[in-house]
Amino acid sequence: MQSHEIKEIAVIGSGTMGSQIAMVCALGGYNVILNDIEEGSLHAAHVALKKQMNRRVEKGRLTEQQVNDAFANIRYSSDLKDLSQTDFVIEAIVEKLEAKRDLFGKLDVVTPQHAILATNSSTITSSKLADATKRPEKVCNVHFFNPALVMELVEVVKGPHTSNETAQAAMEVMKSIQKTPVLLKKEISGFIANRILGKLMDEAVYLLENGYATHQEIDLVCKKALNHPIGPFALMDLTGIDVNYFVRQQRFQETGDERDRPARIVQEKVEKGELGRKSGKGFYTYSEPAVKA
Repeated sequence: MQSHEIKEIAVIGSGTMGSQIAMVCALGGYNVILNDIEEGSLHAAHVALKKQMNRRVEKGRLTEQQVNDAFANIRYSSDLKDLSQTDFVIEAIVEKLEAKRDLFGKLDVVTPQHAILATNSSTITSSKLADATKRPEKVCNVHFFNPALVMELVEVVKGPHTSNETAQAAMEVMKSIQKTPVLLKKEISGFIANRILGKLMDEAVYLLENGYATHQEIDLVCKKALNHPIGPFALMDLTGIDVNYFVRQQRFQETGDERDRPARIVQEKVEKGELGRKSGKGFYTYSEPAVKA
């Protein structure tokens, strides 16, 4: 499928990442369906997007007309059958392999045969999902970074099953929504950015757990000495500590390497429900919880 033939994009999962990907696509002029199994999550996503877009209008980053046009491009749905005319799907649900495989099997049935099926996952490569469909050549990873409304880079990953046409169409769509895509010619878990970031995260957690410094001090060092815009613990709070946990669990299941297990402190945070900004507390405490991710 050629990128110019893509008119409608569906985003599955209305959490922080999915809702912002939907808005980015809507701002790019596409008709967008934001789908979630929970009506409450769709409503919360709409409310959060309204606040975010109003702030951008207030700061002069977007005009009121641009925002109104973008919202006019978005439909909210809790029924996958509404994807019968969709040309490009971006899955952004929980980082659990079986949940994604189940979804891709359903997407293969309800979407047109020409539709590209992409996963936003940076941990679960599309080769683990492609055989849940009858169109493996149209399955790939399209990995946005959080927050998707702000971060420019997108990693497009071509699995051994992915056709060149699919990879190029995904690249062109990303360019058309004002993103900077990078194409990985073959799969590797974590891709580029998160493999590099993961090493930094591991070392930061090691330093914290062994009492070398506090999480605040480690974040400060990364910001002031390494010129990072945000420290590793604040970043974990932003993206969701549970996301880090699920990513490490998935990697451990794949490798069996004890070094890939979620860190003790991360597991403890998840068990306490201290998931970061979205729960109001993680490594830091926040004045009010963010919209459910």
